[in-house]
Amino acid sequence: MPRTRIVSNTPNVTYQGRHRFEHWYRDNQVYFISVKCHDAVHALASERAKAIFWERFEHYTAQHGFVPWVTSLLDNHYHTLGYLRLGESLGPMMRHIHGSTAKLINDTLPQRLKPFWAQKVRGDYFDGCIRDETQCRRAYVYTLRQSVRHGIVKDWRTYPHTHVRVELDAGVKRALDLKAFLEGVPYKRYMQSPKQGPKPEAHGH
Repeated sequence: MPRTRIVSNTPNVTYQGRHRFEHWYRDNQVYFISVKCHDAVHALASERAKAIFWERFEHYTAQHGFVPWVTSLLDNHYHTLGYLRLGESLGPMMRHIHGSTAKLINDTLPQRLKPFWAQKVRGDYFDGCIRDETQCRRAYVYTLRQSVRHGIVKDWRTYPHTHVRVELDAGVKRALDLKAFLEGVPYKRYMQSPKQGPKPEAHGH
C-alpha cells in the first residue's frame, strides 16, 4: 500500500459545515495542483514573470521527481497535472517553487505582492490526488484548455504558456500500469464524480 500522510492547518475536521482542507502526501499518485496569486492579482502578466515561473517550475519539479503531464500558466494562476512517485516530495517542491518565484517575480513588480501565492482558507496551493481514469481525463482537458476557458485564445495550441509533456492517453496508460489512481479510499469527497472539470470542492482533500 502507498504511504499516506495527511496534513491540515487546523485540528477541526469541519468548518461551517464543510470538511477542512488537507494536503495528502501519498506515494505513487497522479496529482492535480491549482494555485492563484494573492487576491487574484495579475502578477504573472508580463513575459518576464512567466519566464521566471517556467524556469523555476521546471527546475524544482525535476529536482523533486514530479513529472508534469500538462501545465497552463495564466496571468494570475496556474494549473498542473502530473505524476509524483514520493508523496513527501510534494510539500518541499511547492515551497521551493513558490518561495523562489515569489522573490524573483516580486523584484520585477512596481509594488511587491505579499503574500504572493494564496488560496482562501487553503493556504498557498490546492492539491488533489486523482482517483480514476475519468477524473484524470477531465482534469487533463480542464488544464489544457485554460487559455480557451478564459477567453485568451480560441485554440489552446496557439497559447505559448500551455506546456504538454505527456499526451493524455500515454499518461492514463502509465498511471493504470502503475496503479497510480486513488481508488478504494473511504473518503466521501473521492467517491463522487464531478460533472465537469476538476473543482476543489468536488474532489479535494
